[in-house]
Amino acid sequence: MQGVGTGAGAVGILATTEEAQAQANVSAMGPAAVPITLTVNGKPMKLSVEPRETLLDTLRGKLDHTGAKRVCDRGTCGACTMIVDNKVQYGCTILAIDAQGKKIETIESLTANGKVHPIVPAFVNHDAQQCGYCTPGFVMASKGFLDKNPNPTYDQVKEGLGGNLCRCGTYVGIRKAVLEAAQALRSGKSVKGANNA
Repeated sequence: MQGVGTGAGAVGILATTEEAQAQANVSAMGPAAVPITLTVNGKPMKLSVEPRETLLDTLRGKLDHTGAKRVCDRGTCGACTMIVDNKVQYGCTILAIDAQGKKIETIESLTANGKVHPIVPAFVNHDAQQCGYCTPGFVMASKGFLDKNPNPTYDQVKEGLGGNLCRCGTYVGIRKAVLEAAQALRSGKSVKGANNA
């Protein structure tokens, strides 16, 4: 019995020593601004941020990427949705400093180089926006959803976009827009809409 107790105590001391060593190897940053580089829509951007700044606030306030909206600022509404390393995420829940070395896609990327992603005109065709606050987040969530689910059903779209809220209630139009964009992506044809009829 005494041997067991001694062995367990030694393991506890070893774990505590390893934790202390790991903490000693972490360099603290801040509270003042520190230089970082973010890769936004394929372009590296150098800037300085305070370690407490979110990716959303940094993109909007310092890099003039204002498509993603700051609505709830609590990670519940999805208005600030963007794609980070091919994963749909809320920009208000990521620190800018933690986004270094990651591929960040914002709604501005969907109309780059004169090419429009099919989800954009599909949203117009199905009147999938009203006040517009949730629209950029829904568009990016839809793009991320279609990247992983190119041939979804209506119910899959409904479930796949469940992390975004529309206070105006345009859910049916949004889901139909996603289905139209999916069909256009599969066929390789552009979506006919207000801007490219």
